[in-house]
Amino acid sequence: MNSLLQTTDIRRNYGKLPVLKGINLNIEPGEVVSIVGASGAGKTTLLQILGTLDRPDSGELQIAGQNVFALNDRQLAQFRNEKIGFVFQFNNLLPEFTALENVCLPGFIAGKDEDEVRQRAKELLEKLGLGNRLANLPSQLSGGEQQRVAVARALINQPAIVFADEPSGNLDSRNAEELHQLFFQLRDELGQTFIIVTHNEALAALADRTVTIRDGLLFN
Repeated sequence: MNSLLQTTDIRRNYGKLPVLKGINLNIEPGEVVSIVGASGAGKTTLLQILGTLDRPDSGELQIAGQNVFALNDRQLAQFRNEKIGFVFQFNNLLPEFTALENVCLPGFIAGKDEDEVRQRAKELLEKLGLGNRLANLPSQLSGGEQQRVAVARALINQPAIVFADEPSGNLDSRNAEELHQLFFQLRDELGQTFIIVTHNEALAALADRTVTIRDGLLFN
C-alpha cells in the first residue's frame, strides 16, 4: 500500500533553536494516528508543517503523491483547501453564519457547485447528529455541537487527510469522549485518515498508532 503521507528528514529551527531534528513519518490511508509529547516538544510545529500551514527549513513532505513544498504559495493554498481538513481546539466558526453556512464555506472557496456543497453539508451534519441544527448560529450551539460543526467543515471537500490539534481540549469529558468516538466512526464509515495531536491519553490510546515526539525526533 502506498503511503498517503510521507515525510523525509523534516527539520525546523526557530533562530538557533532546533525544534524538529529530522522527522520521518509514514501514514497509510484510513489510519488514525496520534502524536503525543511534552509541552514544547514540537507537536504543533510538526502539525503545522504536515498540514502545509508552515514550511520546514529542509526536508520533503508528500501527500497523496504530491511533493507539496514544490508548489508555490497559490498552488499550495489550493492543494490545502482541496486535500486537507483541519479541526482545532477552538473551532473558529464564523459567528454570523449558521452551522450549515460554516460547513459550506470551504466548498464555496474551492469553487464547487453550490447546490452540491449544500447537499453534502446537510448530509454531514445529519451524520454527526446535527440535522435539526442546520439554521442555528454558533452561539446557539453547545461546545460539543460547535466542534461537530467544525468536524463537518473539515470534511466538506472530502480531504485526503484531516489534522486535529487538541480537538477535545476545550470540551468537558462527556463531549470529549463523544468527539473521540466520532473520529473512529468517520474512519470506519468514510475511510477518513486522521492525524491527531493530543494531551488526552484516552484519545491517544484509541488510535491505531501513537507516535511520541521527544527532543525533536519521533519515536513509535
